[in-house]
Amino acid sequence: MHDILILFLENPTLLYVVVGLVGLCVGSFLNVVILRTPKMMEQEWKVECQSLLHPDQPIIDHEKLTLNHPASTCPQCHMGIRWFHNIPLISWLVLRGKCASCKHPISIRYPFIEVLTTVTSITIAIVFGASVQMLFGLVFTWILITLTFIDFDTQLLPDRFTFSLIGLGLAANSYSIFTTPTTAIWGTLIGFLCLWVVYILYKLITGKEGMGYGDFKLLAALGAWMGPMMLPLIILLSSVVGVIIGLVVIKVKKNQAFAFGPYIAIAGWIAFIWGSKIMAIYLGQ
Repeated sequence: MHDILILFLENPTLLYVVVGLVGLCVGSFLNVVILRTPKMMEQEWKVECQSLLHPDQPIIDHEKLTLNHPASTCPQCHMGIRWFHNIPLISWLVLRGKCASCKHPISIRYPFIEVLTTVTSITIAIVFGASVQMLFGLVFTWILITLTFIDFDTQLLPDRFTFSLIGLGLAANSYSIFTTPTTAIWGTLIGFLCLWVVYILYKLITGKEGMGYGDFKLLAALGAWMGPMMLPLIILLSSVVGVIIGLVVIKVKKNQAFAFGPYIAIAGWIAFIWGSKIMAIYLGQ
């Protein structure tokens, strides 16, 4: 392990190539996670509801969906996807974005997520180099990408990811990897409470719910990673990103429900990478 670390420190280009390849493979896996997690959650909810509402009736035994079962198939012809048709990015390009069996178009979003994961992973490697910060930063990035696209699709920010992000942030900063343990704890509390207060005030004034609890948890997670001082910048950036992307989404899909979580996630990633520089420029330092 020490020799590998020395090799990466002496050859940063090799590090970027390795991280890029890993990011490409992880991006392919994230496509599965993004697609299947909401379906897995819905399946779990149905079982729980049936157990609560009709405990005397046997639970209908549907095939349980997991991240690795059943194997991936074409949504149109339901033919299994062979391994050589499932190589990240390359297979999509070789097949010209179509299923190998029925020639049905494959969404460009799949290679887009793979490329996005690759580019953001390499960026993390460039910023942090071969270090513990890089390893945590990669996991941080991958979870944010997952949350972003799940929220775009379903307006859900699953607890399994937001709570994991909070736990990882607090664990990393218990060793002061990105900030001190104390600021990480306060970042978590303030991150949750500042949006919760806005939610309560909005509900009292309008009688409606303006956002979901997932947004509170996500901002709490970002506070756990970066501390409370970065939260104002994240909120400001999320508003700017939300306006820009929101206008595009509304123009393309007029009836698309508005999810704020993706913009918090994007703003959080920007602040994680360049937050200190942005604050220094703003303060004229």
